[in-house]
Amino acid sequence: MLKPLYITVDPRDNVAILVNEGGLPAGTVFDSGLTLVEDVPEAHKVALIDIPEGAPILRYGSVIGFANCDIARGSWVHEERMSMPAAPSLDDLPLATAIPAALPPLEGYTFEGFVNDDGSVGTKNILGITTTVQCVAATVDYAVTRIKREILPRYPNVDDVIALTHNYGCGIAIEAPGSEIPIRTLRNISLNPNLGGAPMVVSLGCEKLQPVRLLPSNTLPILNASPYVVRLQDEEHHSFEDMVIAIMELAETRLAELDKRKRVTCPASSLVVGLQCGGSDAFSGVTANPAVGYASDLLVRAGATVMFSEVTEVRDAIHLLTARATNEQVARDLVCEMAWYDNYLGRGDVDRSANTSPGNKRGGLTNIVEKALGSVAKAGTAAISGVIGPGERVRTKGLIFAATPASDFICGTLQLAAAMNMHVFTTGRGTPYGLSMVPVIKVASRSTLAGRWSDLIDINAGTIATGEATIEEVGMQIFQMILDVASGRHETWADHWGLSNDLALFNPSPVT
Repeated sequence: MLKPLYITVDPRDNVAILVNEGGLPAGTVFDSGLTLVEDVPEAHKVALIDIPEGAPILRYGSVIGFANCDIARGSWVHEERMSMPAAPSLDDLPLATAIPAALPPLEGYTFEGFVNDDGSVGTKNILGITTTVQCVAATVDYAVTRIKREILPRYPNVDDVIALTHNYGCGIAIEAPGSEIPIRTLRNISLNPNLGGAPMVVSLGCEKLQPVRLLPSNTLPILNASPYVVRLQDEEHHSFEDMVIAIMELAETRLAELDKRKRVTCPASSLVVGLQCGGSDAFSGVTANPAVGYASDLLVRAGATVMFSEVTEVRDAIHLLTARATNEQVARDLVCEMAWYDNYLGRGDVDRSANTSPGNKRGGLTNIVEKALGSVAKAGTAAISGVIGPGERVRTKGLIFAATPASDFICGTLQLAAAMNMHVFTTGRGTPYGLSMVPVIKVASRSTLAGRWSDLIDINAGTIATGEATIEEVGMQIFQMILDVASGRHETWADHWGLSNDLALFNPSPVT
C-alpha cells in the first residue's frame, strides 16, 4: 500500500497535491510531519503552511489564487476558499527576453511513412472524401459504407476510407469576418498528409461553399488534369443510386492511386505532432504533460514539428511563453492570438474562467490559472519558433503554437488542418477521444486511470507520481511510441477499437 504522499512542483509552493488513490482522511501524517486537519480528496490541494486571508496561493511557483479566508496548515485548499487572480496583461509582456538555447540535435531517428509529392509524409494512407455542405453528409456516409465493404478490400495498401463531414457550407454568412477560418480549415484538412495529396470532394451543387472556393486550382496542382468532384445535383444523376455509384467510381480511381504508395524510411523531422489534453486533473501538470514536454523536446531536437494549442489553456501562462519566443515577432504573434481570443470571448459575454469543467474541478484543478500552468508543460523547454492561426497549415519546423479553442474536438480538427500526422493526448479523468485521420496516443496522468482503462490508455505517466519512473523515462517511452505508431509497427487503442470523433469546425462568423 502506498504510504501517504503529496507532490510539490516548485520550492516556493505553499500547497501540494495528494497522490493516494481515494484521498486521505483527517489525522494522516506525512513523512515531512504535515498532518491533515480534514479529509482531502485524491489530486486535491493541501496547505503546507498557514495561509492568511488575502495571501497568495502558490503552485508551480506561481500565484493560482488568493485565500478567501484563513487556511490552516494541513487543510484542503479548494475553489470556495480562494479567488482567481486577473489574467496577465497583454500590454507589457516580456518579448523574446529568455530565448532558450538551441537543443543539441538528435540524429538517426526514423520512421516508415508514405511520402507525398509535396514532400510531406503520411503516417497513414487514407482516402478522405471531403464534403462542401452538410446536406450531402448522409449520402457520403452511405457511400463510404459500401466503398469499405465492396471496393476497399481490393486495395490492401490503403488503410481506410473516411467521410470528412461537417455542419458548414450553406445558411452561413460566407463573406463575414471570421468565415475564412472554417473554409481554410476544411481546405487544409482535405490536403492533410495522411490523405496522400489526392482529395476527393462531394458537393450538392447549390451551396455557398462551392468546390472551387474550397479547393482552388492553385491548391491542387496534381489534379488540374482530372476531375475530383461529384455534384449530386448534376442532371446526369437520375436517382440516389446514380449518386452513390458516381461517388464509388471516383473513389475507386483515387484508391487505385493511393494503393501504389508504400511505406519508406523517413527522418523523424517529417513528423508533425499535435499535442492536446482533455479531461485534465491536477496530476496532468506534474506527470503526463511534463513527460509529453520531454518527448516534445526530443522531437524538436530530431527536426520535427510539434504543435501545442488551446488558447484559453495557455492564456494565464502567456508571460512564460512570450519570453521563450525565438524572436520578438513570434512573441507578438502569440500576443495577437491571445488578444483575438479575449475579444472573441468578450463578444459572448464570458471570459477565460468559463473553461474549467466540473470534471477538472473534481480532479483537483481549482481554476483556469492552475490548469494553464499545467497545460503549458506539454510544450517542453524549446524556443517557440512560430505561431499559426486557426485553420492555417504549419510551414515551420520546431515548436509551434497553433491557436485553437480548448474544445478537444475543435482543437483536434484544427490541428488536422495544420497538417498533423501524429497526435498525443493526455488525460487525467479519462476520455475515449479518437481521430480517424491520424493515430492518437493516449497518456494517462494517473495509474488508477491507466489500470481501470487499460484497453484505452496507451501510456501510463502516473508512475511518475509514485516514484516508479521519471519524467525523462516516460518521455522517452512516448517518443519511441510516436515513431513506432507512425511506422505502423504499433497500433493505438483508439485505432484498435476504431474510435473517432466527428470533425468540429470553429466558426466565429454569423449563421444566417
